[in-house]
Amino acid sequence: MDTHPLATANTAELTVPTSRLWTVNATIGYDKRVINENLSVSIPDESFTVIVGPNACGKSTLLRGLSRLLKPGSGRVVLDGQDIHSYKAKEVARKLGLLPQTSLAPDGIRVADLVARGRYPYQKLIRQWTPDDEQAVSTAMAATGIHELSDRLVDELSGGQRQRVWVAMALAQQTEILLLDEPTTFLDLTHQIELMELFTDLHLAGHTLVAVLHDLNQAARYATHLVAMKDGGVVAEGPPAEVLTSDLVEQVFGLRCLVVPDPVAGTPQVVPLGRDRHRNKETPIKEGGTE
Repeated sequence: MDTHPLATANTAELTVPTSRLWTVNATIGYDKRVINENLSVSIPDESFTVIVGPNACGKSTLLRGLSRLLKPGSGRVVLDGQDIHSYKAKEVARKLGLLPQTSLAPDGIRVADLVARGRYPYQKLIRQWTPDDEQAVSTAMAATGIHELSDRLVDELSGGQRQRVWVAMALAQQTEILLLDEPTTFLDLTHQIELMELFTDLHLAGHTLVAVLHDLNQAARYATHLVAMKDGGVVAEGPPAEVLTSDLVEQVFGLRCLVVPDPVAGTPQVVPLGRDRHRNKETPIKEGGTE
């Protein structure tokens, strides 16, 4: 597990990362309000990186910085060896896709038409809609299970259905890097797992995924690289089995817990101690789940 000493390192002393997407001493915020200060993070290529941390710790701000939506006040975000703000918007959109935390669809738009907007980065004045575009949209809709909704108005859908439509639009963009800001929001448990399995398939196919999640157990099960944040900075990062410990959870979230092996996946599973209402207080429980 890395405790991230680079967060305050001098730029000249840093070893340039070999990954496609990284930040160096980036200070990111909104107007004059700084959220992330002197932040250096490297996203491993072809990883499923998950960013976790308490509310208002800067997770989504970091993701918006990585996506080019926010420009650092100092430092920089680098994509494929160049400052991400040196690219035109369409150039970035062909390399990197973003599923934002909240999205608003135009009034009266059909599902298929909204998903088709994921092909916008590939449209030019002299380039019309092609069979490749049609296939990309169809594949994205099939992957998210929304083909039967294609002719429905987005306004008529449930929150969970709308979220799957937005995911389909991001998939139709067909980028090698996909940023996901709380992608399971509004979904019931079944659809959460289906979506996380879909993201895992994309990762196994060679995509680089970066997601902000609140569910630590889902993060531990699906991530290959975990980034834990608090107060705008990175506290620790690395493989979930190394990062997610009871001490780390208490340090970052202020939650007393046990971290035991997931009985299905073998990944770390966080079990909150709470007020011990249902446990025999005379029987101590140790880390790892043994008594």
